[in-house]
Amino acid sequence: MIMIPFAPPRIDQAIIDEVVAALKSGWITTGPRTKEFEKRLTAYCGNKSTLCLNSATAGLEIMLRWFGVGEGDEVILPAYTYSATANVVVHCGARPVLVDIGSDFNMNVANIKAAVTSKTKVIMPVDFAGLPCDYDAVLSVVNDPAVKNIFVPATKEQSKLGRILILSDAAHSVGANYKNKKTGALTDVSVFSFHAVKNLTTAEGGAIALNLPEPFDNDEVYKFLCVYTLHGQNKDALAKMQKGNWKYDIIEAGYKCNMTDLCAAIGLVELARYDSDMLVKRKLICDTYFNYFKQFDWAELPVLKDASRETSYHLFPLRIKGITESMRDEIMKRIFDKDVSVNVHFIPLPMLSYYKNMGFNISDYPVAYDTFAREITLPVFYDLTDEQLKMVCN
Repeated sequence: MIMIPFAPPRIDQAIIDEVVAALKSGWITTGPRTKEFEKRLTAYCGNKSTLCLNSATAGLEIMLRWFGVGEGDEVILPAYTYSATANVVVHCGARPVLVDIGSDFNMNVANIKAAVTSKTKVIMPVDFAGLPCDYDAVLSVVNDPAVKNIFVPATKEQSKLGRILILSDAAHSVGANYKNKKTGALTDVSVFSFHAVKNLTTAEGGAIALNLPEPFDNDEVYKFLCVYTLHGQNKDALAKMQKGNWKYDIIEAGYKCNMTDLCAAIGLVELARYDSDMLVKRKLICDTYFNYFKQFDWAELPVLKDASRETSYHLFPLRIKGITESMRDEIMKRIFDKDVSVNVHFIPLPMLSYYKNMGFNISDYPVAYDTFAREITLPVFYDLTDEQLKMVCN
């Protein structure tokens, strides 16, 4: 029997043909396909401007640096997330402030408000498994007069915003909905991941969805970020290829994290069929799991849709009532023995050596630990067959 994998990418002839066309075009770095992908993402999400990069991680760090986050600053994020969310804060010299989650895997907004100090510059909600956070509630925290009064701006951008920035880690949630808006248009800035296991993949890649309020000019921010993410060079390869336009300048000590046209080629194919095909299949899989497991008293099911939100169906995180972490591990072992791949999302940050050594203790995050200890993520991918789906359920 062939093992059922966990989350292989969808690679079909349409993708192969577009990547080959990109190769034959001669544009294999950032070029016309990347710029077209940015435009189509903006139109799809309904935000104000979009920059594609080589990863969501780069996008998160670039936006922290753009906002001026540095030594002595604090960034609030959930204890229950992948390490990338916190690592970028550390890279900037700031301190991650971890808060516990709610029953839906996302940050508990009450915990956010309690964690705010005069050092807080950014809140980074995480749309776990593709389910959007309650962004109106997070916005109400940063706009609370008591919270705004203790905000201490230290840069031009911070003064212009006049409050804590909401930087959404939307790595899981492209295509999700909150109050009839798509992720990307829900808050100040959202950052997507297009990694190989994501719903919408470009092999590796990510995007910054800019949606900053007035008086920011999102197109101007986009133009600056294009320079900032390409060594601080004021002309990209596309511009330099124009006749006689070779001369360039370095106006920032920038970074190197641009997306390539080879990656964008995959993304263009996937985005064109995302709502009509990819999301339809992933919803079918998650609904099948939900309807099957709801008959069992021991199953605690994830929120797929409620009055204000619908997930992007990125993951199906099943929790099992009344078990310990070691029991969960044994259950997973027996599932693997049946040739079915499962996973856990995620090991909470306070349980990881680096963050333990920073002084974080998982006992301070009881909901995150309880959630982790009982969670098993089931396979969700486009090519999962009905027969395989039944096998996973069994």
